[in-house]
Amino acid sequence: MAYQPHYFKEVRNAQANSYSPYSNFKVGAYLRTKDGKVYHGANVENAAYSMAICAERSSLVAAISDGYKPGDFESITVTVDADAPSSPCGECRQVLKELCDDDMPVYMTNHKGDMIESTVKDLLPLGFSGKDLN
Repeated sequence: MAYQPHYFKEVRNAQANSYSPYSNFKVGAYLRTKDGKVYHGANVENAAYSMAICAERSSLVAAISDGYKPGDFESITVTVDADAPSSPCGECRQVLKELCDDDMPVYMTNHKGDMIESTVKDLLPLGFSGKDLN
């Protein structure tokens, strides 16, 4: 399914739940499963910076915890309050590679509604995951 206008509203609602008192860089994620269920994620910071979790991983962990399996995801939309859309970090790209199909759309937006579309494979070319262990 292609990007839908309501994805932007959903991802902005998710972003409102961000806990980012240190960076003030609020990130939201809106994950859709292939069967139509949705998961919202927000970045959650910690004074021990390495303990933070990104919005993308937050939404994926919630879905996996709810019983979804790798490959069950249709798309993910990410938003930031910046002049340009922001791409998932390296850790998130690796988790997307592990849990999502290579051709799954990744929609990156900003507060103005600008959008860049990519795929998991394009974000992590030559990536390595459990799929490569077989």
